[in-house]
Amino acid sequence: MNSNTSPQAYLRVRGKRKKMKLQGKHILLRAIEPADIDVLYKWENDTETWKVSNTQTPFSHFVLEQYIASAHQDIYSTKQLRLMIDLNLDLSSKGGESQTIGCIDLFDFDPSNLRAGIGVLIADKTDRRKGYASEALEILIEYCFHTLNLHQLYCNITTDNESSVLLFQKHGFQITGIKKQWIRDGDKFKDELLLQKIR
Repeated sequence: MNSNTSPQAYLRVRGKRKKMKLQGKHILLRAIEPADIDVLYKWENDTETWKVSNTQTPFSHFVLEQYIASAHQDIYSTKQLRLMIDLNLDLSSKGGESQTIGCIDLFDFDPSNLRAGIGVLIADKTDRRKGYASEALEILIEYCFHTLNLHQLYCNITTDNESSVLLFQKHGFQITGIKKQWIRDGDKFKDELLLQKIR
C-alpha cells in the first residue's frame, strides 16, 4: 500500500461522509482501495479461507472490481462494511509503506434491530497470534457501539476453531447457542457456535 494512506478512514454513515480515526497501537483499519484488488483476489480464492467464510465458488477479478467500486456506499444501503487491516507505517519493515495483513467485516447489518455480524481475517499464518486481530476487533467494536449505536454484535464460529472462539470471548462475546452439524467439511459436518456481545 502507498505510504500516503491516511490513518483516518472516511466512512459513509446515513449518507454523510464521516472522518474518524480507526487506528490502534499496531494497526490501522481503512476503507478498501482499487489497489487492493490483487490481495482480495488471493484471499477470496484461498480454499482454506472458504472453510470459515462459507464461500462455495471462486471470485473473478471482474466481480471483485465491482465490489470495490461499490464499497464507498453507505452501510445503511449495502448492509455490510469491509475494512482492510494495515500494520501502522512506523512499524512496517518495508521502509515507508504500510503492509495489508487482513480485513474485518460487518455483515447482515440490521439498523432496525441495531445488530450486525462480524468476522475477521488475518491472511498470512505468520501474522497470526500477534494481537492484530484482537486490536482490529477492539477498534471495530468501539465504532459499532459508539458511532453506529448498535445494540449487539454476533459471530458464527465452528466448534473446532478454538483460537477464534477465545479471541471473541476475550472481547466480551458469549456463547449463546450451538447449531448442530451446521457446516459441511468434506464428508463430515461441524457444529457452529453463535456468540453475541450485547451492549
